Amino acid sequence: MPVQSTMNRRAFERRSFLSLVGGAGLALAGCAGANRTVSAASPATALPSGAPPPGTRLAIASRPTQLQLAGSGLGHRLTFTVAQWPNLGAGPDIIQGFRAHSIDLADNAGIPPLQAAAIGVANRIVAVQVRNRPLYRFATAPGSRIASAGDFAGKRIAFSQGQAQGVVVLRALKERGMSVKDVTLVALPSTQFLTALQSRQVDVAPLGEPTLTKYLDQYAKDGARAVRTDVLDLLNVLWAPTDVLADPAKAAAVRDFVPLWAKGAVWAWEHEQAWIDAYYVKDQGVTAADGKRIVSSLGKPVFPVSWTKAVAWEEETSALLTAGGFIPKTDAGALFDHRFEHLAAAAVPATYREA
Repeated sequence: MPVQSTMNRRAFERRSFLSLVGGAGLALAGCAGANRTVSAASPATALPSGAPPPGTRLAIASRPTQLQLAGSGLGHRLTFTVAQWPNLGAGPDIIQGFRAHSIDLADNAGIPPLQAAAIGVANRIVAVQVRNRPLYRFATAPGSRIASAGDFAGKRIAFSQGQAQGVVVLRALKERGMSVKDVTLVALPSTQFLTALQSRQVDVAPLGEPTLTKYLDQYAKDGARAVRTDVLDLLNVLWAPTDVLADPAKAAAVRDFVPLWAKGAVWAWEHEQAWIDAYYVKDQGVTAADGKRIVSSLGKPVFPVSWTKAVAWEEETSALLTAGGFIPKTDAGALFDHRFEHLAAAAVPATYREA
């Protein structure tokens, strides 16, 4: 592919992402007041002590945690009011929610914090869970002859640079000795990947569960398949705008939420059937059998005692995005708020910790 075409495509991808974060959450902005860039104010030098003051409220975007706290009864341990649980998960939507001040805390992969920082939305990571099994597989369009990642050359791949799926694509290409010059990246939010596959707008797209199962249930008979790779999306993080963490009341609420976030994930793992029924069957609309298979494929939750590995992973990812021309050089290590580092691992039994 000519170099000029690659440059034009990259420029298009950057514009596409900016349009997503500028427009995807206008409804959020409308209900939250003026849409403005999050302040770059630095958090306080030490976490506040004591319970959050009465009236402290957070809007938290983490649907799985909402259901885990409800199912386990851990929700009764909240020391503050959850003003709302926005049912949003895509990175661009969360970033817009941060800018609109309609979301205070969110659960995402490690990519959205990098992308947010790249467009001036100051944020910090306050909790880390690591995954040691691949979270995404590459689904092929109906009728495609793609059988392995080695067949990606020359193909159209759905790509969302502000989400985990985008970096999974870049890492998969790198593992096969390819670059973005060897494929056509089709810039889309991950919420449009299914439609793009169904309409054959793309040849392949990275899908997670339960979306992958739903897609294959419908299109496997037409030749769609899932291509396995060893690419890990290592990090699942809680993150917040810096001005939330600079507010002592909200910082105390975040401090108290982190252990419950970790405990909720452990509860889901230890109460598999209840979790499958609450989340996969009732909330996501898959069968109990598929839910069991999905849960087994994900592995147990693991929370690192030290964030050293997580920081290195985020720095490597930042370098990969920068090398591809997708974001400017970003200090990924500075995104971690180490005041919160010990909280998640300390809240769970030793079998769920990683040194």
